[in-house]
Amino acid sequence: MKKIIFLLSMLSFGAVNAQIDTKKDIEDIKISSLPYYSYGKGLGMTSADSLFQLNIRFRMQNRVTYFDYEEQESNYEAQIRRLRLRLDGYVGNPKFQYALQLSFSPGDVGEIEEGKNLNIIRDAVVSYNPNKNWSFLFGQTKLPGNRQRVNSSGSLQLTDRSINNAQFNIDRDFGFQANYFQQQKDQFSYNIKTAVSSGNGRNWSGKDNNVALTGKLELLPFGTFKKGGDYFEGDIQREEKPKVMLSGVLHKNFDANAARGQQGDKLYENRNLQSVFIDAIGKYNGWAGMVSYMNRTTDNPLTVGENSDGLQETRYVFAGEGMDYQLSYTFPVSHYEIIGRFSTQNVNDAIYKLNVPNQKQYSFGVTKYIWEHAFKVQAEVTYDDLSYHTGDQKNNWYVRFQIEIGI
Repeated sequence: MKKIIFLLSMLSFGAVNAQIDTKKDIEDIKISSLPYYSYGKGLGMTSADSLFQLNIRFRMQNRVTYFDYEEQESNYEAQIRRLRLRLDGYVGNPKFQYALQLSFSPGDVGEIEEGKNLNIIRDAVVSYNPNKNWSFLFGQTKLPGNRQRVNSSGSLQLTDRSINNAQFNIDRDFGFQANYFQQQKDQFSYNIKTAVSSGNGRNWSGKDNNVALTGKLELLPFGTFKKGGDYFEGDIQREEKPKVMLSGVLHKNFDANAARGQQGDKLYENRNLQSVFIDAIGKYNGWAGMVSYMNRTTDNPLTVGENSDGLQETRYVFAGEGMDYQLSYTFPVSHYEIIGRFSTQNVNDAIYKLNVPNQKQYSFGVTKYIWEHAFKVQAEVTYDDLSYHTGDQKNNWYVRFQIEIGI
């Protein structure tokens, strides 16, 4: 009898242990199925089996601006200039990546116009990166254009890009891109970037025959910048050795139907456009300097047709050229920065005679970096000098305060 009781006790103990082990196994299974979280540039989540990764980022720019323009009553504007949500990561394999960026502020989306698509989508692109040297992209994203345009608007020293970038840049487009990178920390480096795109800009859904070709060469004679500093403004990383990037871009947009190629009012006749961009940026010990040249040319910038009222109207390609010069210094302890920029813009003679002005712009700004470019406070004063074909002169200026924050 004692043997039977002992045997039953052992069986009961084993059953309890088996139950405990089963519960533990269940908990282990649950934990192993949860995603892994990371915190760096945004909030990252990686599946337990590493088959997908999602990184979430946002940023916003809140600003208030006081304007004093000739022949206009002084006024102010308070707005959310930019509100962006960015998702990126990979699916299946880290070599296959994606990036999605949406915009929600009125200044980003623009007014809803009949017959035009809503401009919420900024980026929607898939990339294949077989190794550290090659990258292939398909979808809608920024073309490899001028340096300041390829910079994120959140990585600017002043509150906005220059007047030349506003008129001559080639912005975003849908198509294929192929990039080759040859980068070394302290040795001569270079990048080659190419694109074949629709030429119609972002969120285009119509049928057309035009196409755009873009090629860009970047040279880094003293090696790469700290943390990719060739694509954010200001020497907030304080380069210990001089760093320089020189770049050149040639862009051709065949049978373009908009005034600025990928952007602007619709033309009455299609035009072949050519753009050239030449940039140089240097950084050392808190100092940062930039100079850039931009132009857009076409055989005949004027197109003539009838507007909705049946009246003859001229619409034009914004052709011309411009130069930007920018210099800044970031103080080492306080992380305050002072910035100055001077821009000149000269339009094509044919549209100058339509009283489109040549322009000079002077900007001075102060930035306080709280957390690099992700959290900063900016103040800027800008003065514009406009010269018209009629001989008229106009002088406009504005003062702006802006806070940028994001992850």
